Amino acid sequence: MQTIIDYFESISSLHRGLILVGGITLFWLIENAYPLFKFQYNKIEHAGINIFFTITTIIINFLMAFILLLAADLAIQQNFGILQWLPQMNIWIYTIVGLLLLDLIGAYLVHLIEHKVTFLWRFHLIHHTDTWIDTTSANRHHPGESIIRFIFTVIGVLIVGSPMWMVFLYQSLSVVFSQFNHANIPLPKKIDKLLSYFIISPDMHKVHHHYKLPYTDSNYGNIFSIWDRLFGTYSYLDREKIIYGVDTHMKPEENNQLVNLLKIPFQKYRAPEH
Repeated sequence: MQTIIDYFESISSLHRGLILVGGITLFWLIENAYPLFKFQYNKIEHAGINIFFTITTIIINFLMAFILLLAADLAIQQNFGILQWLPQMNIWIYTIVGLLLLDLIGAYLVHLIEHKVTFLWRFHLIHHTDTWIDTTSANRHHPGESIIRFIFTVIGVLIVGSPMWMVFLYQSLSVVFSQFNHANIPLPKKIDKLLSYFIISPDMHKVHHHYKLPYTDSNYGNIFSIWDRLFGTYSYLDREKIIYGVDTHMKPEENNQLVNLLKIPFQKYRAPEH
């Protein structure tokens, strides 16, 4: 464990970038060879839109990274946060508890709130407009949403009291898990179901991308599935019945044109159907 801590304490931007690119490349190759759904789409054009949003997210996180560093340093120096108040424990248990809490606040909670608060949903909506979910869809976030999620990550770091190495570890795992559970890959159903008791499996997350409520408002987790099961937001829909997208933006000119996607948060609001 100490080797992992040492690595993430000094992980370079290059290595973090390689984790992101490596994950996309791996799952891209797998889904090309063994796709769950055989989409009739221009995969390169689709990836171009999603990679644009990936790049804007990277830029925003890079420009604001110093705030995250300050938050982690402050928590450790002031002995503030849940991890700082817990009794001394095994480093593996300490790490798992920290990752679970960061996932609760920095992923599950912000995701839930984005679905419940109309102003925030306007930005998160861009992620749901994708009608061809594949591994590139993982980072399809409007720049406004990237800022919102960054704010919640900072809040999470302060509440959890996590050291910076744990933050970098969590972010790296978050990127790879998100690419995995968005990937257009067909795991055997029994294996996917088994995984879903511990982590967010592809089938579990794809339910969240079904185009209609109540499925859109379920399965909010990113890494760990415990929060959806604990808070009653877990739902199941057979993969063959899933239709991707969101019912308010099913036209190609709404969901597959970059300029319109950037404008969506500022357009007249259309409530999803129940």
